[in-house]
Amino acid sequence: MEGAFKKRMKDKTAGGLYGMLIGDALGVPYEFHKADELPPYEDIEMTPPAGFKKAHNAAAGTWSDDGAQALCLLDSLLSCGGFRLKDFADRVLAWYEEGLWAIDGVVFDVGVQTSEALWAYRTGTPPEKCGFVRPEGKGNGALMRVLPLVLFNRGTNRELVMDAHSQCLITHGHPCNQVCCALYCLTGRYLLEGADFGAAVKRAVTELRKIYGDSPMYAQELEWSIHPEEVWEGGGSGYVVDCLRSAFMIMERAADYEDAVRRAVLLGDDTDTTACVTGGLAGIAFGFQNIPKRWYDTLKGKEGVEGLLHKLCEAE
Repeated sequence: MEGAFKKRMKDKTAGGLYGMLIGDALGVPYEFHKADELPPYEDIEMTPPAGFKKAHNAAAGTWSDDGAQALCLLDSLLSCGGFRLKDFADRVLAWYEEGLWAIDGVVFDVGVQTSEALWAYRTGTPPEKCGFVRPEGKGNGALMRVLPLVLFNRGTNRELVMDAHSQCLITHGHPCNQVCCALYCLTGRYLLEGADFGAAVKRAVTELRKIYGDSPMYAQELEWSIHPEEVWEGGGSGYVVDCLRSAFMIMERAADYEDAVRRAVLLGDDTDTTACVTGGLAGIAFGFQNIPKRWYDTLKGKEGVEGLLHKLCEAE
């Protein structure tokens, strides 16, 4: 029984990590296109159909800033034995300046707020303040990278939520971003434990309401910005709430991993991040074995990912 449980957990953990990276890489060529400009569902592949104008010149299977920053987070967690903001900030800056965890060391598609925040960090601003360079900034640049906390964290729900908040601070400090990351992480945790998506998100909302019981600012963001009692609907934009709601909308309907990330891409606009955020949850829910082998084979950088995954599974 214990062996079967460990095997299932490893499948879900690998599914989450690769699901995130493959979703990101799948979405890269289609970014910035409107939904009606995209190929049909069955043609959404790592290599777009002939004649489609790709958003970037990156080779098929290349993850973007989303995947690279997420790997910086996972690397930091494994190296430090837990979340340490300065270590994580140093690694994100190393990604930005030196290409740490970027495929072939090439950095592309960097968000404006991320660039400004990392410049502030480089010039001496404390990491916990850098994410407020744009005080009302609510892009999805922290949500896209937060999944490793789900795969690594074995602490309490409150500790997971606090880490989800803290990892936002280096680039996207607004409480709205923090709450979106917290809800995403709790949902991912319950998926990892074996709940179906509907049950996972309901449990996550209930738990987050308890945790925010003495934090009116965060409670307000949960209820007024995310609106967890409404039907999950999203349009695939870079607004953090819309990105979260898009992923949740798709997860309610997806038949399997492939269906989930294709649906994410077909929303258009911020296709790599929507597919990355959705793909992480779908990878946990459906497992690594459900990810199409052709996409796994095309993904670049697997040797480094395997090293992190081995350390992650050994730490469990």
